[in-house]
Amino acid sequence: MRPDLVLKGVIPANLIAFDANLQIDERNYRRHIRYIVNTEGVAGLTTNGHAAEVATLTLEEQQRSLQITLDEVNGKVPVICGVYQDGTQKAVDIAKMAEREGADCLLIFPSAVFDYGSQLRPEMAYKHYATIAEATNLPMVAFVYPVTSGLHIPTENLIKICSEIDNVIAVKEWSNDIGVYERNYRELKGLDKKISLLTSFSKALLPSLCIGADGILSGHGSLIADLQVALFNAVEQEDLKTARRIADRIYPLVQVFYKEPFLDMHNRMKEANAMLGRIDEAYVRPPLQRLSNEERETIGRVILEAGLPSERVK
Repeated sequence: MRPDLVLKGVIPANLIAFDANLQIDERNYRRHIRYIVNTEGVAGLTTNGHAAEVATLTLEEQQRSLQITLDEVNGKVPVICGVYQDGTQKAVDIAKMAEREGADCLLIFPSAVFDYGSQLRPEMAYKHYATIAEATNLPMVAFVYPVTSGLHIPTENLIKICSEIDNVIAVKEWSNDIGVYERNYRELKGLDKKISLLTSFSKALLPSLCIGADGILSGHGSLIADLQVALFNAVEQEDLKTARRIADRIYPLVQVFYKEPFLDMHNRMKEANAMLGRIDEAYVRPPLQRLSNEERETIGRVILEAGLPSERVK
C-alpha cells in the first residue's frame, strides 16, 4: 500500500466517450482525460465511476478504460479506480485488476444488496470493505451515499470502517444532508488516523467546503474542473468574497445538470462537453437515452452564460 498517499484538492470523476456503435471511443476518451488532467490545479482523477457509466462496462472494458486513463495521466496525478460491483468477491476481482494495472487508489461503491436494510446489519458494509482490503494493498476511498438511499452508511459505521481498516484513507461524502456532512467531517477529524474528506456535495458545494473538506471528488469536475479548483482555493485562502463569486457562476449549472431526473446528470455533462468541443459526440449506453433537443438547448444556453472555455477551433 502507498502509505504516503494523501488525497487533497480537486479530483474529478471523468466521463467516458462512446462511438456510434456504443463502443469505447479511445480517441475522444483520451481527449477528455487530457483536458481534465491538464487543467491547472487538478490533483487527481477518478475513473470507472458513475460519471463513466461504469454500470454498463464489462470487466474487460473497465480494465481497458483504466489502461487508457493511466496512459494519458502518465503519473501526473494519482488515479483512483472505481470498484462498482454488488458481490463482494466480484468487487475483489476488480480491485485486484486495478492493482495489477497500476491504479493508485480504489473508490469502493456500496453493493446494491445494501439497499434492503443494511443499516440494521452494519457488519455487511464493514465486511465488504474489509474483504477487499485483505485482497489488495491499494488504499481505499469509502463512498457515502445520500441519507435518503438504502445504500447510505451511517456515521457510526463509517467511523468504524475508517478507523479499523488500514487501507481506507479517505471518504467521498455524498450524504446530501449538510447536517450529516458536518457530523461526518467532525467525527472523522477526531480520529487519530488521517482520513481525507472529499466533498461530493455538488448541489451545495460552497456550504460543504465552508464546514471543511480536504478536496472535491465529483463527476461535475468532468465539466467544471477549473471552477472547482478556483472555489476550493478561495475557501482554503478564506477569501469568502471570491468564493461566493465563483459559486454564483456554478449555481445555474447545478440547477440544469442536477435537476430531475437525477439519473441524467452525467448524460447532461457529456452533452455539454460535446458542445464545448472537448469530445465529438455525446453517445450514452442504454438504459440511458439521448437528451431531447429542448434540454440540449437549455444546456447550450447555460454553459454559454457561465463562460465555460471551449476547445473548438476558432
